Amino acid sequence: MNASELLEAIDTQDETLSISLSFEERVRLVVDDAYSTFMHSKVAGLIRRAGLRYPNADLRRIDLLDERGLNRPLLTQLGTCSFVTRQQNVVFQGFTGSGKSYLGCAIAKRACEHRIRAHYVRMPDLEEAWVAAQDTPGGAGKFLRKYAAFTLLVIDEWLLDRPTESMRGMLLELMERRYGETSTVFCTQYSQKDWHQRLGSGVHADAIMDRIIHNTIWVETGTYNMREHTALASA
Repeated sequence: MNASELLEAIDTQDETLSISLSFEERVRLVVDDAYSTFMHSKVAGLIRRAGLRYPNADLRRIDLLDERGLNRPLLTQLGTCSFVTRQQNVVFQGFTGSGKSYLGCAIAKRACEHRIRAHYVRMPDLEEAWVAAQDTPGGAGKFLRKYAAFTLLVIDEWLLDRPTESMRGMLLELMERRYGETSTVFCTQYSQKDWHQRLGSGVHADAIMDRIIHNTIWVETGTYNMREHTALASA
């Protein structure tokens, strides 16, 4: 918090409401207002920098929980972000249109509200950024440091395309750096049994999965197509 928030709180303090307060009470009220403004600004900045695909996503407004078979208590638990404190991962797995991306963004936004540094990226965009980084001196190391540093990283469209050998090597290094230090959310169409084959079925696949699956909360998002539901509802 800096002086600008304090000055603004002083300027906007309602004289009619505060006239009966002591000097100490008025100062305390100013500081509380300034701190509230500062924290709101900080959270808004975290959400903006997170690059969310759905910045208005909200775990408290998830539609059709019962029809989709979503686990309400589990979503409530995830909303506390305690899994981040425990350095656990989360996998949202389900059919196309089942709301995986929305849930991933909702989790990231909730993390920002807890003042946790979060970031959202689609796997195709992550690969594109990795390719570009390798063409820059020191770019690969900078890339890995950047994506390893986010306390919560949401990777959407996980394994939508089979990663190249270079991409598999990067993923192994990134998961190694994040293992036991941070949390990663994966949004994917593919169940765990398909991951190894899509990761190339080799030692990289073994190593990547070993750093993900043992400390992960798995959430099935089902088969209900929310895009189709939304389109029909607005027709």
